Amino acid sequence: MPPPSPQAAAPRPQAGWLADLAGAWVFYSVLPLPPGLQPRFERIARFAPWVGALIGALEAGLWLLLAPGGLLAQVALVIAFGVWISGGLHLDGAMDTADGLAAGPERCLEAMDDSRVGASGVQALLQVLLLRLGGLALLGAAAPWALVWAAVWGRLAPLLAMDAFPYLRDQDRGTAAFHRRHWRGLLPELLPALLLLLVLSSLAMALAPGPSAWLGWIGLLPAVVVPWRLGRQLGGHSGDSYGACVEWTLSWSLLLMGLLGLLARLSG
Repeated sequence: MPPPSPQAAAPRPQAGWLADLAGAWVFYSVLPLPPGLQPRFERIARFAPWVGALIGALEAGLWLLLAPGGLLAQVALVIAFGVWISGGLHLDGAMDTADGLAAGPERCLEAMDDSRVGASGVQALLQVLLLRLGGLALLGAAAPWALVWAAVWGRLAPLLAMDAFPYLRDQDRGTAAFHRRHWRGLLPELLPALLLLLVLSSLAMALAPGPSAWLGWIGLLPAVVVPWRLGRQLGGHSGDSYGACVEWTLSWSLLLMGLLGLLARLSG
């Protein structure tokens, strides 16, 4: 049998969006990349909410699997799993951002670059994890859906930060400089997330019709407030503060959903 011609053997070109999706998969999680995909790290932030949805779905599956072990085991192990599967990338940014805010405007970036974690960073770590713990404990049986919603809102928040505030570092430096270099405006970068929100809303209405179907949308509030607040305090954003946006938005989303669920149960 004759060998295939070079043209026949050449791999089919990979779509740019698929390469960016593969890049988001690698950058935002520790999950192995499916074979045949070549990651590209240009416009990956637009697909971060999709990676977040997958992470949230895996957390939800673990939550259901651990149900026989009780609420304490569910909360603790799901939080630990979420930190592991994201590689701790965003928690590190949240701690560095807290240290930068504590250091003041003149030493902010220097403190954020310091590999040592200060007292403010440790406090920020405890706060985001405790907010998450409290939210999941309040949610109880509603936690699986809330985990997916919160993971999506957390990864959407940095998109708003990228659009609304300048980048604090030189455009050619910093771990997140590539986000700014390839930014094409809020709407083009937000389109995949908007499609995802439409899918989640449709599924929620189909599986749980009624007011509870819209509970996940409360995460829009921290997704807007957190990047705006941090951007005002810092005078802009960096890779670290993008990570802080993820963690604080995710944690506040879970807590607010838990509190609204509790209010609904008390009023019912």
